[in-house]
Amino acid sequence: MATLPSLKGLQAFEAAARAGSFVAAAEELSISAAAVSQLIRTVEEQMGRKLFHRVNRRVVLTEAGVEMLPRLTMAFQEIGSVSREVSGGAFRPRLVVSVPPSMAMGWLSKRLAGFVASHGAVDISLRGDDDPVPFDRELIDIRLSYGPHYREHPTEDIVRDAVYPVCAPALSGAIKRDDLAGLPLIHTDWGPTGASFPSWRNWFEAAGIDPGRSARRGLSANSSRAALDLAISGLGVALAQGIYCAQALEDGRLVRPVLRTAVLRQPYCLTIPERSARRDVVAAFRDWLIKECLSSVESPALRSRDSS
Repeated sequence: MATLPSLKGLQAFEAAARAGSFVAAAEELSISAAAVSQLIRTVEEQMGRKLFHRVNRRVVLTEAGVEMLPRLTMAFQEIGSVSREVSGGAFRPRLVVSVPPSMAMGWLSKRLAGFVASHGAVDISLRGDDDPVPFDRELIDIRLSYGPHYREHPTEDIVRDAVYPVCAPALSGAIKRDDLAGLPLIHTDWGPTGASFPSWRNWFEAAGIDPGRSARRGLSANSSRAALDLAISGLGVALAQGIYCAQALEDGRLVRPVLRTAVLRQPYCLTIPERSARRDVVAAFRDWLIKECLSSVESPALRSRDSS
């Protein structure tokens, strides 16, 4: 991490720039005007940039000073807010959670109320991100991803899923045993990790079935969630991860027209950077999230497997 300028110096600059003079800043900070001037000079030396033009007894912000002032004002306001909340007993922990977009759109967003109910008040920022994610820039506390993308941070494998052919109940009656070749198929563009996910062509090859052109025809969606919604709408048969489709199978919105599945080549992984690992709210969310993932992947609706 780059060396930061003096916090007291930044505070002196912000007060002087906001108040319009070193004297007013000195009164606010309960120090002398000379001390304010020296603190600001120290920051200027550390940053290698002038923040004020000194003209006789007047000071005028430079371009760099104008750029810094609103950001520093917001930063000190936030620090003050955190300090007041902690000292007043109203502090709420903040948690930044990053998951694949399809998980953020439905699976996890529908379950977060359960975590809040069990853990208590917490400010959660839920992000739907494709890999790779900028852990430090976005202050991400915990990341769920498909595959071990982040071994430079502490990462653990939590569960290995499979994909299942699923469709609406009304469509399943037209399906003969293991014969999906004549039915509308829903294809998923799996994104950057697509090489690791089975396609319909992979599924047919593993089943020893020649699909002809069917493996290329049909609807296509660019997310797992969208493909699942198309299947629920009765528009075709989708290959869906168990973690996403288990609930819809349990409540009858989807059925498994054939038993053959394809186990995914990589596990789902949790990554928690070291700066977040000791936080109680992160540890609690980790345990809760693993439990939720396992409950979906181990759903009774998914237990009959004819894995390839």
